[in-house]
Amino acid sequence: MATDQNIAPLRSTHPVPLVFRAGAIIGVLGGMIGLGGAEFRLPLLIGLFGFAALSAVILNKAMSLVVVLVSLPARLAAVPASALAEHWTVAVNLLVGSLLGAWAGATWAVRMRSSTLYKVLAALMVLMAAALLVTHVTTVGTLSLALWAQVPIGVVAGFGIGVVAAIMGVAGGELLIPTIVLLFAVDIKTAGSLSLLVSLPTMLVAFARYSRDGSFAVLGANLRFTLVMAGGSVAGALLGGLLVGVFSDLVLIPALAVILLISSVKLARHN
Repeated sequence: MATDQNIAPLRSTHPVPLVFRAGAIIGVLGGMIGLGGAEFRLPLLIGLFGFAALSAVILNKAMSLVVVLVSLPARLAAVPASALAEHWTVAVNLLVGSLLGAWAGATWAVRMRSSTLYKVLAALMVLMAAALLVTHVTTVGTLSLALWAQVPIGVVAGFGIGVVAAIMGVAGGELLIPTIVLLFAVDIKTAGSLSLLVSLPTMLVAFARYSRDGSFAVLGANLRFTLVMAGGSVAGALLGGLLVGVFSDLVLIPALAVILLISSVKLARHN
């Protein structure tokens, strides 16, 4: 069961324009690199808006779900469903692990002491920074694994990604995309769409686990906050998509990675 320090404060009193602008900035950052931006939203929820760790994770998960639901039709338009159907086994393989991982991750997050959760989130921020650099600055190769090896490794990778996504409240695309390319030799564009198909049920499972505890009440208490910030994130993501290519990835991605690293230090020091 979540402790009181994990779920306080219950209600945000910040003005709507500030909440929307914050969501829009996160959306722009995510849109420019083809992600939802949840990894940048989490430290903002804690640092700027004053939510405790678990509350921030749950709110972040809700907003990530909204962004994924909006992004999925656009991705399906860019990558035909027939192309995705060819790789349905990849999605199923990862889902077997990610659904279990999401349940386990949410369970661990609810049971962690607040001070421990801050440190875990800080460590995962470093992981996200590394994944960001690997995916966008370097060329992700393939392992050319045999089918008998792909299946168990895919399940284990999916489990780990599900855990991270549940604990951070993110969709997990930062980790799913390079994993799909690396393990299953799928092109990165198709991998992006497959990652959304895996993320959606994974997030729903994490939500189902969080809903069993009193910690889930923070979402009802901050429904307007969540919808406003999610709306800003969607609007910002659309703008960010139009700005793709304006800034060189060799400048943008390292700068965003530094932001994540600075955020991780602040979270690690949070009491």
